[in-house]
Amino acid sequence: METNQPSLENQRADFSNGKFLATPLSGALIWALVGIAALFLPVKTTVWVLFIGTGSIVYLAMFISRYTGENFMAKNKQKNEFDTLFFYTVGQAVMVYAIAIPFFLVDYTSLPLTVGILLGGMWIPFSWIIKHWVGIFHAVSRTVLVLGLWYALPEHRFTAIPFGIVLIYIITLLILHNRQK
Repeated sequence: METNQPSLENQRADFSNGKFLATPLSGALIWALVGIAALFLPVKTTVWVLFIGTGSIVYLAMFISRYTGENFMAKNKQKNEFDTLFFYTVGQAVMVYAIAIPFFLVDYTSLPLTVGILLGGMWIPFSWIIKHWVGIFHAVSRTVLVLGLWYALPEHRFTAIPFGIVLIYIITLLILHNRQK
């Protein structure tokens, strides 16, 4: 049976040529919002900002992608199996709330730790897909930084951790932007 579908290797190469700016921009904006909320709002409100904000990263990325030239939802975009795989990793990331919520109910300050580390895990398969170290850098440095900040600044977990994640996103965005050059 003959198909007009490009080979997986060709699809991977095509996927790897993307800019990949919309999702980390979205993540940086949301985590900055969480950190700012923690500076000015009570913890109970900040918790909601963190839950709703991090759960909305993918939707904000879909919106931003229209302006970065990525347009995730373009109707005329050719089907690519790696786009599908990437969205599966997003689904996997959403499932981490099943770990974060029970720990949050025991110790509310665990929320930036669990969500901050577990959502970063989706960067590892991304690195494999595009055959570039940026995802490994993002996931590992984010894990080490979040864990370090959680222990080092227990009174500032809801501000230090989000701003630390924003820093990792900024570095990641610079790497992604310069990757194509």
